[in-house]
Amino acid sequence: MDNTRIYRMSFAGVYPHYIQKAEKKGRTKEEVNEIIFWLTGYNTQDLQQIIADKTDFEHFFSQAPHFNTNATKITGVICGYRIEDIEDPLVQKVRYLDKLIDELAKGKSMEKILRK
Repeated sequence: MDNTRIYRMSFAGVYPHYIQKAEKKGRTKEEVNEIIFWLTGYNTQDLQQIIADKTDFEHFFSQAPHFNTNATKITGVICGYRIEDIEDPLVQKVRYLDKLIDELAKGKSMEKILRK
């Protein structure tokens, strides 16, 4: 599978969709941000800069201050793929984030989403 498209996709282009998906289900932008911060170690200022710079997913994850080691506890199927079986590390990280946003939209508590 050619994952070049995912590598070059702008985080800023996808971020509004994460927020929209959450808000449609009564969740908040702040909760979306909390998930992103938990997973990557970024903060509000970092996120604003990433969006302004139109940083692609490859750099979004490679430059993350700290990728949460509990991310390996994120399992299940997203977009037809079992997350724990995805071999490409970047694609797996993108799918981790997708799965967390899905869980938020499905009404899971933040404690469960953040694997506390």
